[in-house]
Amino acid sequence: MSIKKHIPNTITCANLLSGVLAIVYTLQERNLECAAWCIVLAAVFDFFDGLVARALGVTSPIGKDLDSLADVVSFGVAPALLVYQGLSTLSGGSMLAYGVFILPAFAALRLAKFNHDERQTMSFLGLPVPSNALFWIGASFALESIQYTIGPQLTLITYLVLAVLFSALMVSDLPMFSFKLKKAPLKALWRQILLVIIAIVAILTRGWFGCSLTIIAYVFLSLLPAKEE
Repeated sequence: MSIKKHIPNTITCANLLSGVLAIVYTLQERNLECAAWCIVLAAVFDFFDGLVARALGVTSPIGKDLDSLADVVSFGVAPALLVYQGLSTLSGGSMLAYGVFILPAFAALRLAKFNHDERQTMSFLGLPVPSNALFWIGASFALESIQYTIGPQLTLITYLVLAVLFSALMVSDLPMFSFKLKKAPLKALWRQILLVIIAIVAILTRGWFGCSLTIIAYVFLSLLPAKEE
């Protein structure tokens, strides 16, 4: 029995385990910092499982389905719970805070579409679910400062509107560039390089909220035309 065909699925399971730990840290430990790091770790595993599968030549339908199941947990349920925890606290337990749970529903829909869309081999149509998760990590840590600025109720409404907007982005046909490795001159990868620079500066200067700023930059950079390779 070949061991190498199980390596990508093992990495995918590590993604899933990281998402489960993020949920535990959010609900039981109330440690949002550790929960956020678990989601980031899940994103790292998610990047490498497909990369390793392609490098080893062991891609499979089962691996793709397992990856989607892991992503729903790590990048749909886990970040939604992270945001819900904060919204529920600042709104005094308002039922409206449950509105953020449209995020895992649309994340699942986006992943189902992705698995059957042959147009998304080297780039994406719609916001990838890991990017959605990174935005909400930053947004969850910005809750306290935002509510001091505009008040709890307006903050709740703002976040629900953002939940609807990002849900729509995930299932949209908006062309989004990817970091999948391919042979191309540096001038053709200018958006990827610029986004990395923005991410480093944003995170170093704004902390976790830098994740949200990075994803906003990702969306806007994707709207710009790519240079010819």
